[in-house]
Amino acid sequence: MIRTTRVPVLRVPVPRASVPGAPVRRVRAALALLAALVTGVGAGFGLVGCGRAGSPPRKGPAADRLPVYQVAQGFRLPASPTWTRAKKRGYFVVGAKEDQPYLGERDPATGVYSGFDIEIARMMSASLGLAPKTIRFRTIASANRETALQNGQIDYYVGTYTINDNRKKLVGFAGPYYLAGQSLLVRRDETDIHGPRDLAGKRVCSAAGSTPYQRIRAEYPKAVLIAYDTYSVCVDNLLTYQVDAVTTDDAILIGYAAKAPGELKVVGRPFSREPYGIGVPRGDTALRFAMDDALEARERNGDWKKAYEATLGLSGVPAPKPPPIDRYPAS
Repeated sequence: MIRTTRVPVLRVPVPRASVPGAPVRRVRAALALLAALVTGVGAGFGLVGCGRAGSPPRKGPAADRLPVYQVAQGFRLPASPTWTRAKKRGYFVVGAKEDQPYLGERDPATGVYSGFDIEIARMMSASLGLAPKTIRFRTIASANRETALQNGQIDYYVGTYTINDNRKKLVGFAGPYYLAGQSLLVRRDETDIHGPRDLAGKRVCSAAGSTPYQRIRAEYPKAVLIAYDTYSVCVDNLLTYQVDAVTTDDAILIGYAAKAPGELKVVGRPFSREPYGIGVPRGDTALRFAMDDALEARERNGDWKKAYEATLGLSGVPAPKPPPIDRYPAS
C-alpha cells in the first residue's frame, strides 16, 4: 500500500488505459473542477459570478443562516482538566477537517471554517459556557487525531471521527452525533464500479489512518490502495483519472458529489456503520459526559436539526434521526 503526502498540483494527465477513449472535454472539465477544489472557486462548483477567489460556494453554508447557540451562563466543570484550561484561557482549541464539503471546510481566503461538524463543535462550546465565536480551530489529519488529543494540542476533535473500540483505548468519545456509512465516489462516466466487490485491480484512494482505508485493506485486499492525508487530494486524483474510486463515509462523498454533480457520483449502498463522535482526552470522563448531556439537549431543542439543515442538508439529503448517545462507562 502507498502512504504518502503531497501538495496538489495542476497537471494535464493523459487518461489511463482503464478509461479507454475518455474524451478531451472530460479531461478539461476535470481540470476545471480540480482548480475549484484547490482554490474554492470554479464553474464546476456552480460558482460562476460568485465574485473573487475564495468566495463561499453558492451551495455552501450561508453564515447568516446558521443557528445561534445560547451560551450556558455560570457553567462550571471543575472535574475536567480540559475544561479548566480552556476556561482559564477563554476559548477551546478544536481539531477539525478543512476539505470536506458541508461537513468541515476552511475558506482559503478568510480562514473561516464551516460545515455540520463545525456547528457541532460550536454548540458544544456554547453548552460548556464559552462563546462559539472564541473557538480556535486547527486542521488535524485523520492519522494524527489521537496524538493531537493525547499531547494536548487540541481540547476536543470534531471531524467525521468514527467511534470504535480500538480508538476508545486511546481517546474518549462523546456521542455519537451522526451515523454515516462507508461508500464509494466515482466519476460520472464510470460503469464498472457499483460496490466494494468491484474494486479488484482498481486504484482506490482514501485517507491515511482512516477507518475506511483500514476496512478496504482488510476486507477487499485485491483493491490497489492509495492513501493521502486528505480526501480532497483523493478527489483531485479521481477527477484526473489517476485513481478509479475514492472511499470514505457517505456523508463526505455526498458533499463532494453535490458540488460537482456533472462529474462525480456516489455508487452502491453504504457497506458499514460509522458513528461519528466527538474526540476528547481519554481520561477526561467529566468532559465526555458533559458533552453527552449537551448533545441530547441540543437534539431536543432543535439546534441539531437546524445545524444539519444549514450545512449538510444543502446536499439535498434530509436530516436523519440522530443516533442514541452511547454513555459507555469510564475505564
